[in-house]
Amino acid sequence: MPYRSVVRLNRFPGGVQKAVTASYDDGAVHDRRLVSIFNKAGLKGTFHLNSGLLGRSDVLTEEEICSLFSGHEVAIHSMTHPHLTSLSPIQLSYEVMADRRNLESLVGYPVRGMSYPFGTKSAALSASLEAYGIEYARVVSESRSDYAMPGDWLDWHPTCHHKDRLCERFETFVASDPWVEMALFYVWGHSFEFHREDNWEIAEEFAKMARSHREELWFATNIEIKDYMEALRQVKISLDGTHILNPSAHTVWMEIDGEAATLAPGNLLNCRSLTARPFYQ
Repeated sequence: MPYRSVVRLNRFPGGVQKAVTASYDDGAVHDRRLVSIFNKAGLKGTFHLNSGLLGRSDVLTEEEICSLFSGHEVAIHSMTHPHLTSLSPIQLSYEVMADRRNLESLVGYPVRGMSYPFGTKSAALSASLEAYGIEYARVVSESRSDYAMPGDWLDWHPTCHHKDRLCERFETFVASDPWVEMALFYVWGHSFEFHREDNWEIAEEFAKMARSHREELWFATNIEIKDYMEALRQVKISLDGTHILNPSAHTVWMEIDGEAATLAPGNLLNCRSLTARPFYQ
């Protein structure tokens, strides 16, 4: 029988098979406290901002956005938080593109993700977002125990809201053997809800639990997850499973004959010798 490796593209960075992400909307001043909690635990979040509302008494200022969210992701939530499905094409363009332009000027990198204000969306809206360079968009309806990656990145369902038994659901996720090989726990909400309901202990306990399991989890922003999954899809494998090429700009992880393995950007791996070399000269 000829040599044949069994290659499975089923690992996150670090060789783990479970990931955790979070996203919080509206840019409330209470994001400051939430970011501090996340930073202490090593958690990563995506923060969806309305740049047209920055500077209000209950909203963050433009001047603090870049430093506050360093290590996290800033993403679009529209300029002024309207129901996007009710807008004319020109109004929609303004709400999305002006928000993107403003946020990019504050953080200094391309802003490529968003969450739908009020969670309202439509097929026509999603099509427009693609034309505006939006690569993923989060809705508010929750998947709960379905930890699968989205089939449509512009219809990304979170696992749960932080008010929906977050710590209990997270404990189940960590302990479970999901039906998907790459499982994602995705929490969402608004930081002002912790302040309004005086339940910051939920965020603190979630962060404490996540930190205690950090060796078996990948903490990532929304766009990091999307980019990594796209990089995995670019991996090329020879018919006999002997050679694996990573043409992407990301280091990727996989399983080869039952063992976790990693492959650097632009490298070709020989599975027989487990040696890699640059492919592109």
